[in-house]
Amino acid sequence: MEAATGLRSPQCLRKALGFSSRSCLLAIHGTNSLSFDPKPGYSTLWLKLDSPIGQFLSQILVSHPHLLPAAVDQQLEQLQTDREAEKNKEEPAPSGTDIINSGIETFRRIAEVKANERRTALEEILYALVVQKFVEADVSLVPAISQSTDPSSRVDHWPPQDEKFQRLHSPEAYEMIKNHLALILGQRVSDSNSVAPISKLRIGQVYAASVMYGYFLKRVDQRFQLEKSMNTLPWGSDKEEIAIKQAMPDESRPFTESRISNPELPSWSSPGFSQGAFGNGAKSSLLRSYVMSFDSDTLQRYVTIRSKEAFTTIEKHTEALFGRPEIVITPQGTIDSSKDELIKISFAGLRRLILEAITFGSFLWDVEGYVDSRYHFVTN
Repeated sequence: MEAATGLRSPQCLRKALGFSSRSCLLAIHGTNSLSFDPKPGYSTLWLKLDSPIGQFLSQILVSHPHLLPAAVDQQLEQLQTDREAEKNKEEPAPSGTDIINSGIETFRRIAEVKANERRTALEEILYALVVQKFVEADVSLVPAISQSTDPSSRVDHWPPQDEKFQRLHSPEAYEMIKNHLALILGQRVSDSNSVAPISKLRIGQVYAASVMYGYFLKRVDQRFQLEKSMNTLPWGSDKEEIAIKQAMPDESRPFTESRISNPELPSWSSPGFSQGAFGNGAKSSLLRSYVMSFDSDTLQRYVTIRSKEAFTTIEKHTEALFGRPEIVITPQGTIDSSKDELIKISFAGLRRLILEAITFGSFLWDVEGYVDSRYHFVTN
């Protein structure tokens, strides 16, 4: 309680903990208090946090991660106070004089700037909380991906950590994750040795889509687990559940596939969600059957990222990992791939990336709800 009550401002805690006010990068590695550097030379993703709150929270993550929830709560309380103060300010009444009208325009611009600052702070709060959940799970985020100076060298040297990822999801959700991996990697899903040159842009697209899939999956799994605990699932009793699971075929409705472009894999197309978004070779699972019971409106609502802040967090995280792509549209309306970079990566590395992305999305759903319960920003 004493620690929590002392976190009234970034400046207060910086002084108490001996932090400087310099800009901080969220690069958590080589720190004894964080199990985030499993191998020498293995670093996590670097994402620069620009706002004062973001810099403050990144410093907390590095040196005092156990204080992050209390620090976040205090910052959200301050953001709420600032927002209420803005609402209570009376905008000057319009007047015929240029001076008064100029003052009104200045007032509106200042309010807009402050609103943007709060939005940026929220995005960085979301990101810091997601990173903390990886820290608590003792799972390292992969470092920013760049082509090796040796063209024959692969870019991935990350530990697989499949068992750690599996523990972070319910058994039903992990069945869906295995289906997702199979749909993207095809017959290479269990291949841990082969290395192939693959489009960096395509991998980035699959990573971002997998983050959104993880967000969606956690959202529906949360509802599924609640209904399961209350015995209100569409198929009713446990006996009916077992009977349905035994009767379900291994293949069901068609799925908009999202695979990576490579000569050894089927062609890649943009991932999508549809009423039958888990089929064509997907193994049967109770959660998949539960999702397929949704009507189209419910499914559309569940696959939608709820807040602009969460969507921007996904964009920034993916860009920090893969860089900003140079996308050129040809006169024919297609993407010019001449500037696309090919990177050598193992299929085990791809599997690791996809598992991380799904888990990132799952964590993002959790922290978005946590933050919204303290500072309402999600629109219904």
